[in-house]
Amino acid sequence: MPTSLDFSAAVLAELARADASRALAEDVGAGDLTAGLIDPGRRALARVLAREAAVICGAPWVEATVRQLEPAAVIRWLVPEGGRSTADQVVLEVEGSARALLTAERTALNFLQLLSAVATRTATFVEAVRGTGAQIVDTRKTLPGLRLAQKYAVRTGGGSNHRIGLYDAVLIKENHITAAGGVRQVLQAAARVAAQAAFVEIEVETLAQLAEALDCGAKMVLLDNMDLPTLRQAVRINAGRAVLEISGGVTLQSVRALAETGVDRISIGGLTKDVKATDFSMRFKEI
Repeated sequence: MPTSLDFSAAVLAELARADASRALAEDVGAGDLTAGLIDPGRRALARVLAREAAVICGAPWVEATVRQLEPAAVIRWLVPEGGRSTADQVVLEVEGSARALLTAERTALNFLQLLSAVATRTATFVEAVRGTGAQIVDTRKTLPGLRLAQKYAVRTGGGSNHRIGLYDAVLIKENHITAAGGVRQVLQAAARVAAQAAFVEIEVETLAQLAEALDCGAKMVLLDNMDLPTLRQAVRINAGRAVLEISGGVTLQSVRALAETGVDRISIGGLTKDVKATDFSMRFKEI
């Protein structure tokens, strides 16, 4: 059914290394002119403070960024990956070349602030639906080039991942149905590629479409922008035959009531597309 991403330590290390390389190339280019003013022999202790409560996420990316510039850096996490920080808590200490740490600072913090924000927002939604049986799920509404990093952050926050991209699962939406000639026709076409896909899901906008999709053997259905009474009726019509997912306009204020309708999954683009970065700062001390 849902896509199962491999976030093993080895996979994360390689993903973070590649992301950090691109980010450093973008930021440093031919060289850090300002950090070049610092004596290369000077060493520093850098402390990273969380300015607000957060679920800490992004350690592999922070470490990859630092080690590409200072392989001998000593890195100590005081709040572990997936742990919760309080406001003004030191979450990380790094010792090494002052020049290298100054160059790494912004890129490392950019990863930490984005991924912690995604994990924190996800954890807030997960907590809001606790006890209902509904999963909080991400979408493809991610920052270009950072999809896997953001999906990892969703997982760190307690959420689940939807499809990775267009290549690993089938999600039939309104335009696909129209272009194919109807629900039955598009599901028949999907059956021919089902073996290549992690799952086949179809989006419906009405109860009539839901009934038709179920009659055609749909095993996963996305209920798009339905109100609460319609969702409850959809759950009754489904009677456990297919995995039911909600999407469209989900907020922290509405998510609990949506989960209590009895659906299985709630997908939320806002987990990744419009998060407010967690506030971190780095302070240096010469050693």
